[in-house]
Amino acid sequence: MSLMLEPNAAQIKEEKIYREMGLTDEEFTKVEQILGRTPNYTETGLFSVMWSEHCSYKNSKPVLRKFPISGEKVLQGPGEGAGIVDIGDEQAVVFKIESHNHPSAIEPYQGAATGVGGIIRDVFSMGARPVALLNSLRFGELQTSRVKYLFEEVVAGIAGYGNCIGIPTVGGEIQFDNSYEGNPLVNAMCVGLIDHKDIKKGQAKGVGNTVMYVGAKTGRDGIHGATFASEELSEASDEKRPAVQVGDPFMEKLLLEACLELIQNDALVGIQDMGAAGLTSSSAEMASKAGSGIEMNMDLVPQRETGMTPYEMMLSESQERMLIVIKKGREKEIEDLFAKYGLEAASIGRVTDDGMLRLLHKGEVVAEVSADALAEDAPVYYKPSSEPAYYREFQEMDEVTPEVTNYKETLMQLLSQPTIASKEWVYGQYDYQVRTNTVVSPGSDAAVIRVRDTEKALAMTTDCNSRYIYLDPETGGKIAVAEAARNIVCSGGEPLAITDCLNFGNPEKPEIFWQLEKATDGMSEACRVLHTPVIGGNVSLYNETNGVAVYPTPVVGMVGLIKDLSHITTQSFKQAGDLVYVIGEAAAEFGGSELQKLHNNGNIFGKAPKLDLEVEEMRQKALLQAIQRGTVQSAHDVAEGGFAVALAEKAFRTDLGVEVAIEGNETAALFSETQSRFIVTVSKEKREEFEAIIPEAKLIGEVTKEANLTIKHNNEAIIQAKVGELEDAWRGAIPCLLKSEA
Repeated sequence: MSLMLEPNAAQIKEEKIYREMGLTDEEFTKVEQILGRTPNYTETGLFSVMWSEHCSYKNSKPVLRKFPISGEKVLQGPGEGAGIVDIGDEQAVVFKIESHNHPSAIEPYQGAATGVGGIIRDVFSMGARPVALLNSLRFGELQTSRVKYLFEEVVAGIAGYGNCIGIPTVGGEIQFDNSYEGNPLVNAMCVGLIDHKDIKKGQAKGVGNTVMYVGAKTGRDGIHGATFASEELSEASDEKRPAVQVGDPFMEKLLLEACLELIQNDALVGIQDMGAAGLTSSSAEMASKAGSGIEMNMDLVPQRETGMTPYEMMLSESQERMLIVIKKGREKEIEDLFAKYGLEAASIGRVTDDGMLRLLHKGEVVAEVSADALAEDAPVYYKPSSEPAYYREFQEMDEVTPEVTNYKETLMQLLSQPTIASKEWVYGQYDYQVRTNTVVSPGSDAAVIRVRDTEKALAMTTDCNSRYIYLDPETGGKIAVAEAARNIVCSGGEPLAITDCLNFGNPEKPEIFWQLEKATDGMSEACRVLHTPVIGGNVSLYNETNGVAVYPTPVVGMVGLIKDLSHITTQSFKQAGDLVYVIGEAAAEFGGSELQKLHNNGNIFGKAPKLDLEVEEMRQKALLQAIQRGTVQSAHDVAEGGFAVALAEKAFRTDLGVEVAIEGNETAALFSETQSRFIVTVSKEKREEFEAIIPEAKLIGEVTKEANLTIKHNNEAIIQAKVGELEDAWRGAIPCLLKSEA
């Protein structure tokens, strides 16, 4: 029971208690100006969470405004629970990615699980049925017991929630690097399907309509979670455990089905997930978006703990809760609908016309503030930006080709790097076949989910090579978008749009803000050229531990449309005798590469690989056309580790081998990470047709019946290995590291 005596307005001001809540002196003064008085404790709490970076984007709005957010297929851009893109036949895809980094750093199982739960609610609050989950994860190297614990628990949390709720986790990506040692990144993405007629918004419209609270009861978990997400991690962060919420996937499954039934009921006016900042953000944002006000009686909020104060109820981030607005007089049928699922639906307030968020408790008004002031009027900061010294230093370096003497041994070492190695240990814990719509499971370039009762499918992926972004944020930002699009195209899909999760360090440091600014410049340009608008996302700043930032990691989640199931393509070789082509030449580009990292004890330096977006677009279009014409057997983009790694990956999980010949410098041809390249196989009968569509594709060899990988240079085999031995190194790396003594 809460026995805390809340300080009065005078104490809050004099003792600067607002600072502990996350408001600066200037912000507190601005709140006083807005209200025309000093706020009380509850009101100070409302402003502190709504004006946190996590909710207001006060430090990132200036850079987010650069993103292209519209397109002929975009039905809903940023600003609602999730973005929506038309896929034809009055159907649409709904998707969003969000971070749960800080909670996962201190309570990895629940942090990851509730990240999954929250992103699912964002999608079904739009009226969509969630059909797939993906994730993007970052950890330190798997050398210490702490990192292994975080990795194992985060994966278990993702699996635990997704498997229990019955939504397949079909894809994702993981990178391991020392920069994430103290601050892992856990980004969760959800994809849903909807009919145009069912699209709902989070708006509190219609004066006198009833505000209802549905789902789980409110407890004291997650209070100030949004503020916690807007500060750096430190030795004291473990004390923040109460800020981590606890998830219940079975409750969420009931809530999901109840809400999807509710969507079909014409009594529903608006619906929004209680995510970050809980009841505060959902009520203030729904009122602000509709230009209305909301009055709520806190005595009526379903509570699972006794003696909760309005402050605690408004700031709690207890999971599995939604706020809905219902036409007046229709409350009983909504109560009955939720009761059928064993859920509570409580009428706690009404829509007003005065633009205020007003809270009543025990017969008194305990808070009265403008909804716009909370949701729209947070200060926007134009942070100082300065180019870091390291960037200039890296740009002035000459390209250095690492010295490799034994190519086969180097390939084996690269395949054993955890970032490249098989992630079966991870996705083996996910139920990726539940609902039986998964056509391409984890492990290929993109996951593919069929759209039931149609000939269409959706390809989906998450991508970001943060090493490139650290070396050159603008180029790296372009590459993150381009690589996601490559993965979609290699699967037979046309890229539609992206959602992003911008994970950076402390924006108050000019060098960090510069990284954010430049990375979003690069992403924006790539989105324009590749016609993939940004339809929503999340910003996660302050990813630092004891003052040291993670690599800048703007994760891109992309969805593409496969127009016909016959176009679905995977990366694996299909049959002996198929011809092997490479699209794009390798240059000696090793900055940020896996080979450079391997040779330099994890350190990276120099220039990131170059990217010409026009060449990228041309090659993607040509490859997609070749796939849609039925001329391509398999396709795989050349990414981490370079050509030799991509070629080996095409042979894994088949009983086939390959023999190819390369030209030029051997190390560059094998291991450079030059962009915009693909390895494609084509049956001999389709050779002429394929070459007519992609004249620049270069024939380099053939798929063989014997399961050997042979790469020749000047007629001499420079790599000759059994596919099985390469695959063992690739498959065994992560389980082996987890078992080894830290």
